Amino acid sequence: MDNTLDLNNIPQHIAVIMDGNGRWAKQRKHERIFGHQNAIEAVRQTVERCAELGVKYLTLYAFSTENWNRPKAEVEGLMALLVKCIRDETPTLQKNNIRLQTIGNTASLPEATRKQLQQCIDDTASNTRMTLILALSYSARWEIKQALRKIVADANSHTLESDDITEDTLGRYLTTADYPDPDLLIRTSGEYRISNFMLWQIAYTELYFTPTLWPDFRKQDLDNAILDYQKRERRFGKTGEQIKKQ
Repeated sequence: MDNTLDLNNIPQHIAVIMDGNGRWAKQRKHERIFGHQNAIEAVRQTVERCAELGVKYLTLYAFSTENWNRPKAEVEGLMALLVKCIRDETPTLQKNNIRLQTIGNTASLPEATRKQLQQCIDDTASNTRMTLILALSYSARWEIKQALRKIVADANSHTLESDDITEDTLGRYLTTADYPDPDLLIRTSGEYRISNFMLWQIAYTELYFTPTLWPDFRKQDLDNAILDYQKRERRFGKTGEQIKKQ
């Protein structure tokens, strides 16, 4: 079996549901925050490898709206870890010409977290090699609800006519309006569900599930996901014969 990546068929946009930190920590008889702390290397290697391969957009599902329901100590620990990680990694993003962006209800984040995020976003705004998107306080249902509210408001003010609303219209009101839909979605830890992540955007995304817990995820694991992606035929509702004729 050929395990060589086809560099002409690299996904433009990869999204990752980073799952398994808690179980990784539990296996080692530690608190869940220990798993989050040890997941930073997985993030670092994934970002680095995507940049090496020419991926243009990488979205990491870092914190969902449902995660606010976790124990207070874990949430506070996660927020503190996020601030430290962003502060520590900003020079690396700058060095590697990577831009940071966020999607989600970031207004709900603690002030210190928001400030550190914005600082990094501002510092990396002109970088062009790759865009790293952190999904923070994000859920697809929240996103669609917000988009529909804005559409209704614009329709009521007659800046948008109801007869003109299309699928593309809704896409322009989503938090991901400036980014292409993911080509590949990876979920770690062996779970087989989407967990309220980018439900609109992944209509034709290729899904890849791995039993690897997120803190153990490394460059080779990413390569394995892309190799699997490259073996698939993306038809977008067409037949295989139609695709071959294009």
